[in-house]
Amino acid sequence: METPSKRPSMLPAMMTMKCPSCRKSTVFVNKSVFPLGKCLAMKDECEVCGQKMKSESNNGGGINYALTMILFFLNLCWYWPVFGLSYKDNSVLYYLVTSTIIVLIAQPYLMRLSRMIYLYLYVGFGNSRRVIIED
Repeated sequence: METPSKRPSMLPAMMTMKCPSCRKSTVFVNKSVFPLGKCLAMKDECEVCGQKMKSESNNGGGINYALTMILFFLNLCWYWPVFGLSYKDNSVLYYLVTSTIIVLIAQPYLMRLSRMIYLYLYVGFGNSRRVIIED
């Protein structure tokens, strides 16, 4: 009799872009976000459990917007105490330029993370769509 394997943790599996159903195989074709033109290329299904990865509405655009706004707020949390913000000088403009550059640099990873959050919201652990028939 086989011993049940330990259930993988959700947060590390999501951050390392693993399948939401089995948490073993990678979801994206490339492990890196480079080349940028193919950073969102997803596999059709999981190699381990057969879970379908692509769907008609699998874009996670709203989640990406929310992550972008959260990053702008987190930039404000460190920028304000370090440099200060005032309407009397150009510090608000400097904050917006700095935050925009940081968000643009992080955007490929944020887009991938938003797709992973979308998948983890709609696919439960162990809900593989492939039926395994054993003799």
